[in-house]
Amino acid sequence: MKKIVQMFLVISIVSALLLYATSKLNSSQGFTSSDTLTIYNWGDYIDTDLIDRFEEETGIKVIYETFDSNEAMMTKIEQGGTTYDVAVPSEYMIDKMREEKLLIPLDHSKLPNLKNIDERFIDLPFDPENKFSVPYFWGTVGVVYNSKMLDGKEITSWEDLWDHDLKNQILLTDGAREIMGMGLNSLNYSLNDTNEKHLQEAKTKLDSLTPNIKAIVGDESRMLLETQEAALGIVWSGVASEIMAENEDLEYVVPKEGSNLWFDNMVIPKTTKNVNAAHQFINFMLDPEVAAQNTEYVSYSTPNKAALEYLPEDVVKDERFYPSPEMTDKLEVYENIGKKNLARYNDLYLEFKMHRK
Repeated sequence: MKKIVQMFLVISIVSALLLYATSKLNSSQGFTSSDTLTIYNWGDYIDTDLIDRFEEETGIKVIYETFDSNEAMMTKIEQGGTTYDVAVPSEYMIDKMREEKLLIPLDHSKLPNLKNIDERFIDLPFDPENKFSVPYFWGTVGVVYNSKMLDGKEITSWEDLWDHDLKNQILLTDGAREIMGMGLNSLNYSLNDTNEKHLQEAKTKLDSLTPNIKAIVGDESRMLLETQEAALGIVWSGVASEIMAENEDLEYVVPKEGSNLWFDNMVIPKTTKNVNAAHQFINFMLDPEVAAQNTEYVSYSTPNKAALEYLPEDVVKDERFYPSPEMTDKLEVYENIGKKNLARYNDLYLEFKMHRK
């Protein structure tokens, strides 16, 4: 026990010294909290040339860190050990973060470029009046498929995935909300349904899809679809756009039963120590030309209506990635279903994954 205590003390002292050294190094280079901005975003989700441009225009040093899930991002902000000035959570997580008082209100007077956002994406239920968040990217969850590998077969509905001809041909993205939502939508239930009977039905139906599932994956789906290791994948629209640019045999569709309409938004966490710089960065990203450049790099759909003028016409008129208001009105945004219900989703999803084994 004594050795454990001594080891703990040594680790604590070393950590403190490293933190002090980092602080001194930043200070010696002229960087303090007043001219440093720490951004917490998804991986490969910004054109880094824009970070360089922001630094040059403002004199503010940007520290850029990434996360791979909303839950991981929220946990780190809750812990409060790291100062984050801007983060980019998804819509349902913004609702949770508001509840937990992890966000500070935005000063709209410091965001004149907010006027460039499409009215469809303002004042949504997860953040009424956009008091805490500003749209960054949006899109859908759907099916990308290789028509050549399917001998010309078209996919139009979730039900098509249960076709026996698709044995060992489907890639699923590794997400409880996405896959349970797919199961619910295939039964014409809401992807926010919390009815236990409906959830069990969805899980049972997902179990029956097992013979057709090649793998449940993350970012690997891009490579596997590009190299024709699988004929079909459940992906976000931006991922579909990226891989379709590399293979003309790929097609993307939002199934007719419905699917998810998602949003990633910029917020200012309570951990911020540079509120002014955070507003500067958010307003910078809302500039039409900046938003257009970022959109071309990331390949997801921009909510910035003014930016559309700077994008290729064939991109903004492609209704697979910029669906009409009539289409988006039929889709559902993930709701904050509460910790208990989310835990149930996760449990059923885990049971489904174990069933495959």
